[in-house]
Amino acid sequence: MTVSLALGYQKHPFLKELGIQEMNPGACAGPDDWSDIKARDILNVITPIDSSVIAKIALASEQDYEHVINTAQESFQTWRMIPAPKRGQIVREIADEIRKMKEPLGKLVTLEMGKIIPEGTGEVQEAIDIADFAVGLSRQLYGLTMQSERPSHRMYEQWHPLGVIGIVTAFNFPMAVWSWNSMIAAVCGDTMVWKPSSKTPLCAIALQHTVNRVMKANGLTGIFSLVVGKGSVVGERLINDKRISLISATGSTAMGMRVAEAAAKRLARTILELGGNNAIIVAEDANLDLAVRAILFAAVGTAGQRCTTTRRIIAQKKIIEELTTRLVKAYAQVRIGDPLDPNSVMGPLVDQDAVDTMMKALEALPGQGAKITAGGRKIDRPGCYVTPAIVRVPGNTQLVCEETFAPILYIMPYETIDDAIRLHNEVPQGLSSAIFTESLKKAEKFLSAIGSDCGIANVNIGTSGAEIGGAFGGEKETGGGREAGSDAWKQYMRRQTTTINWSDQLPLAQGIKFGEQ
Repeated sequence: MTVSLALGYQKHPFLKELGIQEMNPGACAGPDDWSDIKARDILNVITPIDSSVIAKIALASEQDYEHVINTAQESFQTWRMIPAPKRGQIVREIADEIRKMKEPLGKLVTLEMGKIIPEGTGEVQEAIDIADFAVGLSRQLYGLTMQSERPSHRMYEQWHPLGVIGIVTAFNFPMAVWSWNSMIAAVCGDTMVWKPSSKTPLCAIALQHTVNRVMKANGLTGIFSLVVGKGSVVGERLINDKRISLISATGSTAMGMRVAEAAAKRLARTILELGGNNAIIVAEDANLDLAVRAILFAAVGTAGQRCTTTRRIIAQKKIIEELTTRLVKAYAQVRIGDPLDPNSVMGPLVDQDAVDTMMKALEALPGQGAKITAGGRKIDRPGCYVTPAIVRVPGNTQLVCEETFAPILYIMPYETIDDAIRLHNEVPQGLSSAIFTESLKKAEKFLSAIGSDCGIANVNIGTSGAEIGGAFGGEKETGGGREAGSDAWKQYMRRQTTTINWSDQLPLAQGIKFGEQ
């Protein structure tokens, strides 16, 4: 179910293939319960490729929100009783349907968000991968069996579906992050209500169309729901709604704090994937060929708009000059342009506000002892294009400790590995981290309890490009909670400890005697 309607498309025929096509006011769209546009605010969808309007979206009202939540609640009563392996089979069908639409879905990510084509299709592949992972998981929602201290008693734990899950996603991964949550939660027996970023609503609508076809074929509705609306109308209601058992939110730290506060007031669960200020330590014994390639992808990929983007390089003094020279040369070879062009390596920032934020940060840097070594300018052409910046800084200045969601790479020196780890950890964020070294001792120290304080720590690979098999998430102002692989599924279920007495006696735990002489 969704309550939003795409109104128009221009020169991109793949939008029609995805079910996003020109419609008359009041028309219905899709096999499920799409709303019309009557008495609703309209959102212009702008592509960062050339800053043109590519579609218009009818935003959800409070009445629409209530309809979606009530349906999700009703559907949960049925969905939770379907055996998990059968829920997994439906998720398998969703994965197959997404496979069929991989190319147009990937192009839509590029059109609406600005990622280059390989990254756009890679994001769709990530959605497919996590669905495949969830299919296997549907037969592995294991609980432990414990030894009871009481004779003739059996004690074990089991896991039950949690309820209605609220999913709030950001613009930079408009499909993958939804899939991390929804595919796992679906096999766990939950129903989902999705509020996407208002910067990328078409991606959400297209994916909803894809899922709707599978659910209709199985005679199901209300398992996967979509609400495109203003934060003040939909977002606030979602995070404060007692009917929502868990809020999984991706976005800024400020947004996450608002979600955490609202959820805490009603003792609801949260999974928060917030800011990242990720660093790579480059030791004097590092393979610089490897390090430069990894840094380039991690810092420039997605135009620096990943939560796992490398933003700080902490380089040993002996090699900092050579490393900087190599990076400047590598940056000069980055082809910036239309992300739909297969020759482009970096596309635009998501909108003009992102460009302005980047330029404002760069203007403030000289006052903090920094020097721009390369890039950092707006490209004079339609759209939101910039050149990625390399900046030499003395250390973690005030601005360096803040996350500017743009392709700005700070390089700072260190002397000892202990100095490097201190610099690495003294920022408030704690998502992803890496070290490049050939030293086992340095690597192990970085991975130890006195090393990286991040949720993700890598050796001789960059900070971005996490695989779905591992749990994804961070610490400190990154928010907490985990998504995707490992045992992240447990957050979408409730644990129940069960004890069965199969004797005719009633022994008490801890050897307590009660009412006995």
